[in-house]
Amino acid sequence: MSGTPALYSPNAMRAEKRAVAGNSVLAALLITGGKIVVGVTTGSLGILSEAAHSALDLIAALLTYLSVGVSDKPADADHQYGHGKVENFSAFVETGLLLLTCIWVIYEAVVRLFFRRVEVEPSVWAFAVMLGSMAVDWWRSRALGRIATKYESQALEADALHFSTDVWSAGVVVFGLALILAGRVYHVEWLRLADPISALFVAGVVVSVSWRLARRTTDALLDAAPAGVRAQIIDAVSRVDGVLEIGRVRIRRAGNRYFADLAVGLARTVTFQRSEQLVEAVTAAVRGILPDADVTVQPLPRAQRSENIFDRIRAVATRHNLNVHDISVQDLAGKLHVEQHVELDERMSLKSAHDQVTDLEAAMRHDVREIGDILTHIESEPATIETGDEPVRDADLERRLKSLAGTFPEIIDMHDVHIKKVRGRLYISCHCTFSDELSLARVHDIQTDLEIRFKQAAPELFRVLIHPEPSTDNRR
Repeated sequence: MSGTPALYSPNAMRAEKRAVAGNSVLAALLITGGKIVVGVTTGSLGILSEAAHSALDLIAALLTYLSVGVSDKPADADHQYGHGKVENFSAFVETGLLLLTCIWVIYEAVVRLFFRRVEVEPSVWAFAVMLGSMAVDWWRSRALGRIATKYESQALEADALHFSTDVWSAGVVVFGLALILAGRVYHVEWLRLADPISALFVAGVVVSVSWRLARRTTDALLDAAPAGVRAQIIDAVSRVDGVLEIGRVRIRRAGNRYFADLAVGLARTVTFQRSEQLVEAVTAAVRGILPDADVTVQPLPRAQRSENIFDRIRAVATRHNLNVHDISVQDLAGKLHVEQHVELDERMSLKSAHDQVTDLEAAMRHDVREIGDILTHIESEPATIETGDEPVRDADLERRLKSLAGTFPEIIDMHDVHIKKVRGRLYISCHCTFSDELSLARVHDIQTDLEIRFKQAAPELFRVLIHPEPSTDNRR
């Protein structure tokens, strides 16, 4: 299963498709005219059935020529999925015309077999026209098939299939004419029936082709998914790390373009950025099955069985478009006490901020029944860029802080100390090196203790930021 290769430009694709369809129209016009003339002069139903078949092929070729010119137009406001269905509709009309031809051919053949005798006059021109049509049909079938495969054109593919079967049906008619001629030479009376019998065979071939085309074009018009493709997509998407479930997979085709619409379940705690990454991974998995497909992925938040109480608290906050951190949970006499920090826009009033936090806490108690009470620390989320002064040089303060860091045995090294003043307040940041194997929880505790010790030793400090580094990273 493949889509239109990206290396072909739309203009080049339209030009090639229209050129091969135009050549097919000219060939059909010449073949139809020749068969009609020979069929009338010889009285051969086989040739007349072939002429009728070719006449409908001419109409179909004209429809194909017009449809490929329209189907490759880009999507617009009124046709958001493009104009590709025009090709499918063209193939559907072609199928109906072929079936009408079959009805006439079968009726006339039955009449000639059982009710009316018609003398057929095989001639050199009859054989020449039929053999010539076989050669032309073989040539245009290959030309149409090559472009149809190259650009996934259903209309051109329908024409190519027609003309490939025309080669065989024309061959049957030639064989029927040869039998009639042999019957006259050797005086075998029943061989005169070879012509209507060959016509019935041609009708059978056309019915077979029409049936296959009818199924394919009807499926395309009714947006039936290609056989087996949905299962392949589900299998490919289910292997994407982070996808919990696949809720919906819908596939439709318009012309040579596939459209896939999926709904996938993702952990409700993933960030928006992570969700976007997973959507891109799902899209890539679908295009591994249907290259160049237009893929729409709807992520659905889902709770994981492995969620702990912290995940559930964050999930509620995420649903309210809020960010919580420094969550602490204590079990007090069988009741869970939750403490958390939430960031809100610094431009909000206290009343608005408090109302929003009250709603958040109510939602958490409803979703996480184990919670007894919640205490939320409201922090202001910066909305403006602060203007600071030049970096402060204070060797004595830096020496004292490094001395304090040295009292913690887990801290291997303290470096990259930066002191700055913003709005008259003193800020300090530094890097501390720890052992690679030290747990993150222990590192956080040390950072908190060190921040407290810094502010005790230097009350003028307004904010302290400590960046932890593993020892292996620090040696690079």
